[in-house]
Amino acid sequence: MVRQAVRAALFILVTLLAGSGALAQPARHVALTLVAESDRPAAGGAVALAFRAVPQPGWHGYWRNPGDAGVPTRVTWTLPAGARVGELDYPVPSRLLIAGLMNYVYEKPWALLTTLRVPAGTASGTRLPLVAKLDYLVCTAEICVPETQTLTLDLTVGDGAIDPARRATFDGWRRALPRPLSTPATWQRAGDRFRLAVPLPADAPASGAWFYPAGGGAIDYAAPQTVTRDGDTLTVETKAAAQPSTGEIAGVLATGGGGGLSLTARPGTVAAPRGGEGMLATALVAFAGAVLGGLLLNVMPCVFPILSLKALGLARSGESAAHARREALAYTAGVLLVCVGLGAGLLALRAAGSSAGWAFQLQDPRVIGALLLLVTAIALNLAGLFELPTPQFAAKSGTAGAFVTGALAAFVATPCTGPFMGAALGAALVLPVGAALGVFAGLGLGIALPFLLIGFVPALRARLPRPGAWMTRLRRILSLPMWLTALALAWVLGRQAGVDGMTLGLAATLFAAVGLWWTGLRQHAGRGAAWWPAGVALLVALGGVALVRPAASGAAAVAGLPGAEPFSEARLAALRAEGRPVFAYFTADWCLTCKVNEKAAIETATTAAAFKQGKVAVLVGDWTDGDPVLGRFIEAHNRAGVPLYLWYKPGAAAPRVLPQVLTSGMLTALPAER
Repeated sequence: MVRQAVRAALFILVTLLAGSGALAQPARHVALTLVAESDRPAAGGAVALAFRAVPQPGWHGYWRNPGDAGVPTRVTWTLPAGARVGELDYPVPSRLLIAGLMNYVYEKPWALLTTLRVPAGTASGTRLPLVAKLDYLVCTAEICVPETQTLTLDLTVGDGAIDPARRATFDGWRRALPRPLSTPATWQRAGDRFRLAVPLPADAPASGAWFYPAGGGAIDYAAPQTVTRDGDTLTVETKAAAQPSTGEIAGVLATGGGGGLSLTARPGTVAAPRGGEGMLATALVAFAGAVLGGLLLNVMPCVFPILSLKALGLARSGESAAHARREALAYTAGVLLVCVGLGAGLLALRAAGSSAGWAFQLQDPRVIGALLLLVTAIALNLAGLFELPTPQFAAKSGTAGAFVTGALAAFVATPCTGPFMGAALGAALVLPVGAALGVFAGLGLGIALPFLLIGFVPALRARLPRPGAWMTRLRRILSLPMWLTALALAWVLGRQAGVDGMTLGLAATLFAAVGLWWTGLRQHAGRGAAWWPAGVALLVALGGVALVRPAASGAAAVAGLPGAEPFSEARLAALRAEGRPVFAYFTADWCLTCKVNEKAAIETATTAAAFKQGKVAVLVGDWTDGDPVLGRFIEAHNRAGVPLYLWYKPGAAAPRVLPQVLTSGMLTALPAER
């Protein structure tokens, strides 16, 4: 970097000396014009100003950060009393490499924009003389010349009217400015490499993308940049600067066709781009985390009864080892099909520009209603009200029943995330498609692993208790967690669709239950075609559930800790600017882990007292309906869904991501970290 700085200094010095004779020449290598959008701005209002620059062929000017060599434009204003102008806004630059030095330049006509604010109370007809002295550098590939121009413009206070042709001209110049990116980007230094992850919808153009830092200390300007895209995340990797920055980095991401995005990047973790050892390591760690997370899902109340009865079904007398293996493989195939299918659907949605996350299907109340019907049917089946050939959750299901049971277990498990799954599924969103689907398959493998081991390890199967009357009693007992799951789903449906939607869902559930009860009566009486009442009732119930619609969204109600507020990035920034510690958590009504953490750790008297004493601000992000703004913020912290818990320590550049399983002691200790 020192070598480049010396080369840049020598380059400028030599070219300035070579071009010193040009200083006496009246000709300018860049023609500058000062233009106002309105010649009669209103008192107390604002008017856009533009410096229109037209370079001679072969000459170029410089961006606000000129790169390895060059000087940005400096403006000195002489204004009427009380008038103010803002900073210059630069259009997206281009690159020019000369003798190994990277220059951020303009080789075609460009315009620098700013805003003049007219003093309030200025009488109509008052003259507003403006004087702007510009000092700038213009260069060719061989020579640089410093130039100075003084431009004047007389405006008159009036009604603020804008000529349509003038407005169209200014609108064209504004389109050349980079658009602000509302969601922060993330940057990371990994060895001598600089990585930048930018949230950008997959359908947004980014051909020939290039990152221009607004200042030094981020990247080696002349180094090549590698750009990759995964869904709605664009990753830039290049050589890092010799003396790197440690805080936020501002800059512009050129997206092709002259467009660009102005962004601010926070320090964080950025997955390695496609390919390489870093990508392989990320994929392996994510796969292991997904397997562990899937394994833990088996203890959830909606999965445990299904797994238990399938395992006990293998204990029936006369069952061969070959049959046990077939059932285990069929169960695993069902689980994998659903997990990989949901993962593929998630990746497809994100590739289409959506900010969907894991369990995206649960953000639709009609899916919640269908799950309510399904879980209620399972609970009635476990309670012994009826028997159906497929699926049966005890004894005589065979490979077809095992496959359906595995698929069902995986589907109803999606509202729950374990302590290993959040980071794993978040990593899957930045991995190549093949590796990402491998992570989702790892989740399925974790869910299926207990039953797979029972099917293939005779010693484990031998330890299962022998069949008997106790299995019927256990089956009735295991219906209770399913009833609790159905109750929770009804509550979620009410939160998403309101009282009317919940009533419609419960009515559909009652109608389905009557059909299943009728089927049970016919089965007990030994009548043929006993299942048709249940089939008709379930079809009608599904039709009713399809009519459920989300309730009209209103102001988000925040319960829980006293003083908690709805999350917004603006409110977070304001609280951090005040120097306050902030605990931000992101939840959803359909997320079981979220609700357990809230009742057991967050919404407790000890946590409230500790946060009050430490003056901790609490922000709550409700992702029940899949808010895309929250979705992008969650993704920026390497998570594919909720729960997400962030602790913002005063003065820290980035938040600390807390575990997905919380304790009250863990939270009460946070304020003491100050």
